[in-house]
Amino acid sequence: QVQLQESGPGLVKPSQTLSLTCTVSGGSITNNDYYWGWIRQPPGKGLEWIGYITYSGSTNYSPSLKSRASISRDTYKNQVTLQLSSVTPEDTAVYYCARLEVIATTYDYWGQGTQVTVSS
Repeated sequence: QVQLQESGPGLVKPSQTLSLTCTVSGGSITNNDYYWGWIRQPPGKGLEWIGYITYSGSTNYSPSLKSRASISRDTYKNQVTLQLSSVTPEDTAVYYCARLEVIATTYDYWGQGTQVTVSS
């Protein structure tokens, strides 16, 4: 059973960089059947896709966040990391990591999510 667990600071100051880690257990992030994505949900709004990293380390981002987002991985720790720079209060959201099944193009496993608030 695959499990994903997000971790990181719950409070970030405006203009700083948000950094979150997703630790994956029960499966390797280098398995070529899957990509690993980040999605967020601002309060009172729908889900917003941020981007993903592939099994080979390539990345793809939402055009609206591409200039500020960076997704990387540590294959030894089986972790995927999201960094979002120059944050504003509009980046306040619950952040999720999720596994994307490549062939079906569906996110089939999700972490429980972590609340990040941007405030001074």
